[in-house]
Amino acid sequence: MFCRNCGKEITGRQDICMNCGSKPMAATSFCHGCGAPTTPLAEICVKCGVKLARDISPKSRVATTLFALPFCMPLGMFGAHRFYLGKIRTAVAMLLLTIVGFATCWFVVGIPLLIGVWIWALVDFIYAVSGNMKDKEGRLIKNW
Repeated sequence: MFCRNCGKEITGRQDICMNCGSKPMAATSFCHGCGAPTTPLAEICVKCGVKLARDISPKSRVATTLFALPFCMPLGMFGAHRFYLGKIRTAVAMLLLTIVGFATCWFVVGIPLLIGVWIWALVDFIYAVSGNMKDKEGRLIKNW
C-alpha cells in the first residue's frame, strides 16, 4: 500500500505514513495501489488500474458505531448517528417514530413502531461496523 499524501510505500503500521506523518488514505494526490501521481478527477489509476477511493468521509467510524448502537444505549433508536452524519431528515424520522412508539406503547400501535425503529438502528449499526455507512454527501465512513 502507498500513501495517498506523499506516494511512499507504507511499511509497518498502516494507519499512519511514517514518511509524511499523515493518514495514508486521507489525501488524493497519489494512487494507494502503486504510488503513481493521480489527478483530482481520476477514478482509476492509469498505471495499475486500481479504483481510487476518493469517497472517504472525515467522520469517525467509532463515533458513528457508538451512536448507532441499538442495544445498551438507545441513541441508535433516536437517530443520533444520523444526526452526526448530517442525514437530518432520516434522523428526525427515527426520532419521531421512536417518540410516537414510546408514547403509544400501551396501545397496539407503539410496539411495532419501536420494533421497526430498533431493526432500522440495528441495520445502521451493522453498516457502521462494516464500514459501509455513508454520510450526507455519500462518502463512506472508513476512518476509525
